[in-house]
Amino acid sequence: MYLHLGQNVMIRKQDVIGIFDLDNTTWSFRTRRFLERAEQEGRVTAVGDDLPRSFVLAQEGDGPPSVYITALSSAALSARGERSGFE
Repeated sequence: MYLHLGQNVMIRKQDVIGIFDLDNTTWSFRTRRFLERAEQEGRVTAVGDDLPRSFVLAQEGDGPPSVYITALSSAALSARGERSGFE
């Protein structure tokens, strides 16, 4: 099964590590530092041009995890995941 992140971007549900709300998580220095480092390393994919509301962390192979920044809320992504068989 796949999780649709918007703008025709889909990832396999078994690759998803977590779905995070940007407003709540970016208060943490460590989260901001993680996202900055991932962007510097080219591991961040912006899904669409709208205001970002959440990010999805996905392990797609042996390397470090990928970060998908999307305009969809974490609640909407979680609901989509549940409909597609998230556990």
